[in-house]
Amino acid sequence: MAEYTKEQVSATIDHATLKPSMTDQDIIDNAKMCAENKVASMCVRPSDVPLAVKELEGTGVDVSMVVGFPHGSNMPEVKALETKLAVEAGVKELDMVLNVGKLITGDYDWVKRDIEAVVTEAKKKGALVKVIFETCFLTDEQVVKACKISEEAGADYVKTSTGFGEDDVRSKSATPEVIDLMMKTVGETMGVKASGGVRDWKTAVGYLDQGCKRLGVGSTVNVLAGPDETAGDKGGY
Repeated sequence: MAEYTKEQVSATIDHATLKPSMTDQDIIDNAKMCAENKVASMCVRPSDVPLAVKELEGTGVDVSMVVGFPHGSNMPEVKALETKLAVEAGVKELDMVLNVGKLITGDYDWVKRDIEAVVTEAKKKGALVKVIFETCFLTDEQVVKACKISEEAGADYVKTSTGFGEDDVRSKSATPEVIDLMMKTVGETMGVKASGGVRDWKTAVGYLDQGCKRLGVGSTVNVLAGPDETAGDKGGY
């Protein structure tokens, strides 16, 4: 395992503030933590965008936003509108949920059109697009197919999970096995983001060692406490 500094790990973290009960004060407090630790981005719900943009202005931390969250079943036109409004408000990165049911059905044209709808609006403002697969529902073959469709549709990253896919914590987490599969499929042409279950330093750097360029983390304080400490922040996804 490679040696990483706190700053190197922090620069790969998309800090998640996605729990449904989070208040405006929670967003303000999390934005302050993100700025202090210089994470890559703070990932917010659509309604939190104006506040997050305001709180993070000038900090060097980007605002990212989820699209079609958490199930991915919105119509492509709705996802496109979410994206349009987000980038106009200052969002730099979109984490969109792929339509899992359509992928499993085999309606690949729908899946590609769905992603393209978001990519088209995002690229008007130069924003990045990450496609969330919800890998806990997919076979290895479906993960590979989702990677290839995402690449064809012009997305920048592929991502494992929303963290809300199942009640069983184990099934909604990223795994080294699925990250390896995603890296082998598109790791040379796209970024790969591990999300779900990244709650400590060892897990985080393990995924970085595998080649992940981003980590979806709700327990950022705990992760950044380092390999020999815990900060008591067990929340997040």
